[in-house]
Amino acid sequence: MAAHFGRRLSKGAATTAVAAVAVAALSASQAPGAAGDEHGRPASAGSSSPAPDAALGGDATGNSPYYTDLPPLKSPNPSPSSTAGEPVVRGEAEAGIPATVLDAYKKAEAELRSSKPGCNLPWQLLAAIGKVESGQARGGRVDADGTTIGRILGPQLDGNGFALIKDTDHGEYDGNSQYDQAIGPMQFIPSTWAWAGRDGNDDGKADPNNVYDAALAAGHYLCRNDWDMSTQAGLHSAILSYNNSQDYLNLVLNWLQYYRKGTHSVPDGTGRVPGHRSDDGTPRTHTPAPSDPPRTDTKPDPKPDTKPHQPGGGSQTPDPQPPKPPVPPKQPTPSETVDHLEDAGTAKLTAMAGDAFDQRISTRAETKAGMAVAKVRVRFTITGDTDATFAGGENVATVVTDAKGVAVAPALQAGEKTGDFKITTAVVGHQVTNVGYTATVTERAADTLTRTGDTALTCTPGAEFAEKVQVQATYKGAAAGRVAATATLIKAADDATENDKGPYFKDADGKAVRTLTGLKTDAKGLLTLPALYADDTTGTFLLQLTTPGGGTVTVELKVAAADASASPSPSPSATS
Repeated sequence: MAAHFGRRLSKGAATTAVAAVAVAALSASQAPGAAGDEHGRPASAGSSSPAPDAALGGDATGNSPYYTDLPPLKSPNPSPSSTAGEPVVRGEAEAGIPATVLDAYKKAEAELRSSKPGCNLPWQLLAAIGKVESGQARGGRVDADGTTIGRILGPQLDGNGFALIKDTDHGEYDGNSQYDQAIGPMQFIPSTWAWAGRDGNDDGKADPNNVYDAALAAGHYLCRNDWDMSTQAGLHSAILSYNNSQDYLNLVLNWLQYYRKGTHSVPDGTGRVPGHRSDDGTPRTHTPAPSDPPRTDTKPDPKPDTKPHQPGGGSQTPDPQPPKPPVPPKQPTPSETVDHLEDAGTAKLTAMAGDAFDQRISTRAETKAGMAVAKVRVRFTITGDTDATFAGGENVATVVTDAKGVAVAPALQAGEKTGDFKITTAVVGHQVTNVGYTATVTERAADTLTRTGDTALTCTPGAEFAEKVQVQATYKGAAAGRVAATATLIKAADDATENDKGPYFKDADGKAVRTLTGLKTDAKGLLTLPALYADDTTGTFLLQLTTPGGGTVTVELKVAAADASASPSPSPSATS
């Protein structure tokens, strides 16, 4: 949606020329510091990596209206080169951010610095977006927990001057069961919040009306797709994905640079709320980018001569009511032509815990007649009790269909939780019949176990074995780390029943146990067992270790009296 200048550049004593000078001064004093000339571009159709939601017009806010007030022309801090005694406009009211809101931005930055260090998200970017979207939660009208006092709602997105987004949350967040509305201090639409929402204040829920939750969600939203905010391309792509408008991008960049030059905390509820919005009826103009040159062509364009000329030099009076040309019918967007999503040959999705899935999900967008639809954004969402993610650590990815109508999701990465989980699909901005997928994470496995040493394991009755048993687990020739294992003192090679006499381990209370469960190999696939002890039974005994995946090794243990011969007779318990 096109943005507007606030009336402060077009009303009162300001003339058009003065407004142009003001814009020029703003451009010169607040140019962003990001290097490079390349603007961020959305991923191309057919990309197998997540595409920005701005790729085909969608975004976090559904292109909802936003505040268009520009920051003051002067920096919030005095310039070091200011002449002594010269009055300085600090812009204190605009530079002040309500205390709780400011704290939420900084906490979100700290979390992203840890979870996604490559994003380099500055809290000032969240502050710039928060200023433009809600005037910093309406001047910081929040309670002690950071929840806004009353819901902040954008207009209903019914297609009447705005995007058309029918209800997706049954009115849960916006109270509207017919159409969606942007919600909260960062103005997420419900369908975006459903997958982007975060719990930023650790209260066990993700609330779009809480500044901590909304700020953290905005940070993760901006940092998806491996965008780096320290580069111009990454910064611009991220902002455009929030609201796909060049005017919006320029406005946010101006506020970002303004806040980078200095800001301070003000009490909650005392912040300044902007006065102009992009839907307030003010003339639609282009918001200048911080690096745009000022316009000098302030004279209105000459009106064309609408009177038809006769050959003799005279003119005819035009028809006072010329017939209106027919209005061509509105052409549907590619997304609107999609009837359903179909699987495009996805193989069985199975991976061991901690591994990447070998197969990727392929989904095709089709019309009702079964024709493929290109350039459609398909959203893949991981659901269920799982810690599996897409490559990059996200549980949501948006991919544009290629010329054959196929969208290939990013590779899945299994976590440590085993079992089944779901991947749902959806066409962004259009409700269609979708296709779902089931993926399975199996426990870590080892197909081979070998003892690392070859020293004979011997002991006298009632004593402790001098050497501990250590084994190496491998899977397909590679070290198998964090694999579960079981160790059992068995009766015989052909009888894996637990022995009731002979060597034993000790539990936490010092009692004898002959089976250990819950063992795990380390990152290198090594497992060292606890100490073994001998009772008063002599003979040769067997210790068997097993792992999921078929790994098995049997270790021989000998218990003999100190004065016995080197080869004592096997005890009945160890005879096969």
